[in-house]
Amino acid sequence: GDHHRVFMDVPLSVVQARDPKGLYKKVALGQIKNFTGIDAPYEKPLSPEITIKNSEMPVSECVEQLVSALRSRGILTGHPMSDGLLPADGGKPVDLIVPPEHLPARRAEADKLPRVPLTELDVNWLQVIGEGWAAPLRGFMREGPLVQTLHFNSLLVSNANGGDYFNKKTDWTKTDFPQERVSMPIPIVLQITDFTKRMIGKASAVALTNAAGVPLAILRNPEVYDLRVRELIARTFGPAADDPQHPYVKQLLAPGKGYAIGGEVELLGRITYNDGLDGFRLTVDELRAAFKKKGADVVYAFQTRNPTHAGHAFLMKDSRQKLMKKGFKNPVLWLSPLGGWTKKSDVPLDVRVKQHQEVMAAGELHPDWTVMAIWPSPMIYGGPTEVQFHAKSRRVAGASYFTVGRDPAGMPYSSGPLDGDDLYHPDHGKYALMASPGRGAMQFLGFEKVYYDKQDHTMRTPDPSRKEDFISISGSKMRKLAALGAKPCPLAIPSDLIKSKCIPPGFMVQRGWEVVSDYYIRQKTGDWIPFSKQLGGLSVASSIRTSAEQPFGKAGFTAHFVGSDGVTLLSPWHDLPLYPKPEMKNVVNFVCEIPKGSTAKLEVQKKVAHNPIMHDSKKGALRYYTYGAAFFNYGMLPQTWEDPAVSGFNGTVGDNDPLDVIELGSRSFKVGEMRPVKILGDLELIDQGELDHKILVIDVTDPLARKLNGAADLTRVLPGVTDKLVEWLKMYKTTDGKPVNVLSSDTPVGRRLAARVVED
Repeated sequence: GDHHRVFMDVPLSVVQARDPKGLYKKVALGQIKNFTGIDAPYEKPLSPEITIKNSEMPVSECVEQLVSALRSRGILTGHPMSDGLLPADGGKPVDLIVPPEHLPARRAEADKLPRVPLTELDVNWLQVIGEGWAAPLRGFMREGPLVQTLHFNSLLVSNANGGDYFNKKTDWTKTDFPQERVSMPIPIVLQITDFTKRMIGKASAVALTNAAGVPLAILRNPEVYDLRVRELIARTFGPAADDPQHPYVKQLLAPGKGYAIGGEVELLGRITYNDGLDGFRLTVDELRAAFKKKGADVVYAFQTRNPTHAGHAFLMKDSRQKLMKKGFKNPVLWLSPLGGWTKKSDVPLDVRVKQHQEVMAAGELHPDWTVMAIWPSPMIYGGPTEVQFHAKSRRVAGASYFTVGRDPAGMPYSSGPLDGDDLYHPDHGKYALMASPGRGAMQFLGFEKVYYDKQDHTMRTPDPSRKEDFISISGSKMRKLAALGAKPCPLAIPSDLIKSKCIPPGFMVQRGWEVVSDYYIRQKTGDWIPFSKQLGGLSVASSIRTSAEQPFGKAGFTAHFVGSDGVTLLSPWHDLPLYPKPEMKNVVNFVCEIPKGSTAKLEVQKKVAHNPIMHDSKKGALRYYTYGAAFFNYGMLPQTWEDPAVSGFNGTVGDNDPLDVIELGSRSFKVGEMRPVKILGDLELIDQGELDHKILVIDVTDPLARKLNGAADLTRVLPGVTDKLVEWLKMYKTTDGKPVNVLSSDTPVGRRLAARVVED
């Protein structure tokens, strides 16, 4: 039945000795009569379901025996809670950050491994995995776990690391799966190109690197597999599979990335972004500690990727009141702005965080019971499927309740005949979440749309008896008002807010409204942080000066060359010498623009004064190599020019740029570093009718420099490198959707002809 008898089998003498309430002492003094077991009979249970001899073992062992018995009978499910905080899915937290004492050895190892370049989106996912937000996942998905995710929105696991089968290459003949199912609703995959796949080869580990070429993690025992991206999109996004302009679907359909690499990761230190917001990026352990410090007996999470208006605040405060009515003494709110990748039209992360700060400073959300911490996940705009991950990830940090409204993670079609219509039914997300597999002990606090009350100037659920007092302020109307710099309305709210250029008092904390309004007024001219994007980290030469306000990763990044006085600006094109020794025409000065391993398209700017190195962009978006990590240093030669008036191969003409250089040595140079290099040969790239020489060189101090005296030596000293170069130059633009490049020949010309090209 519903009752289970627990027999504490303890000798009477032990019970009398314990006597915590002093009752046996009173019996001995004759103050209590007919006491069970003394002068009244005690009937030992005949067939108790559980028997514990608690005088023969410590308390902890007694508890363990009781819990084990209750779990075996199906009475207790899930995993133990501590301090009112839910455990992570799988029972134990996942923390994959390498301890400081092991970092030097791991970083040295990473420098020698094949490189897998990460996009900004990939870096966000790496942080999610490495800090444990997707527990029990310990790496980018292998193919087997991906199949489970796509078909069941969950994974079968046996312990906190997913079971041994998670940490091995997928075995398609496996039949003995564990039985515990945890939520895993969205695919977390790392897409790679065929080029990167071949660079990995049979390596037992790879280094995951950012745009600056810095290794962020090591991925062990890699499993590379064909990614059935159309299946992934169809099963994850449903109707969005027919919308190629859906923002995340568009990312997945990037040309040339037909493979995925899975495997467990080790983070080479905590992932930081250096954007002024790292103080709000708490790890799972730090966040749980913050909840405990505030004395939380329960945590409820509220996600937002929009500014917080009074309606949101009402819902968060109302949720707290509901929890207190359930008997909780100190519910703590986790205000968790989404920090990862978002579409262009979303409000930037820095604007949202600053606005939330103003809301808290005004006491609308009291700091005593509110913790604001960025949740690092990207947004995939996956509606009912995605909101399950939003809830799952909040459980990881200890949240027992998740506040969810209508159309969570929803958005409209981005193209086609249904453009503008809702992708997902607004009611389905909340319903699917509450019925989802692996939700565990988490509960949900639903809410309906709130309206502005003209009587008491607050946001609340409408009162049916006075419907005329409530008005709806849509997101589009709010944006228009913010762009107009709307001021608070008079107490008599006008019917046309746009015409009156006013915002109802109480709709939003005033200083918070000023933050939002400033953004919409300066939306196209301001320097915003759209989402968590790593800034800085690029090594530059000592002769280079950059601005702290415009670090690498921002559109304004500029690397100026300066003279020995550290002040005088120099042009790397016109002021630096071509030859270290004019009499040695086979050794030239190479200026590094793009370091080996970096993916950022950095280039000397011909049309900017003093020709600094800047990050190339197109339509406001910074440009990166997407084909794979460059296995060479790339740059230019001072005092050279590809003359458009000079005709070359098949009538092609110079591209009006300095001569491009590919340095094939063993180490990565710094941006702006000038190195004496030995000329080896030349490959001629034909780009839209223009001739673009690629001078092949090696640093004179490189260990291989003595063995390399011309292009012909490359086959002997660096087997396969010429073929890789030819492939790279032909194919590197194809992953941007462009056609294959053409070379005048797949065989580089020798050093003498190359030296003559430089001299001419």
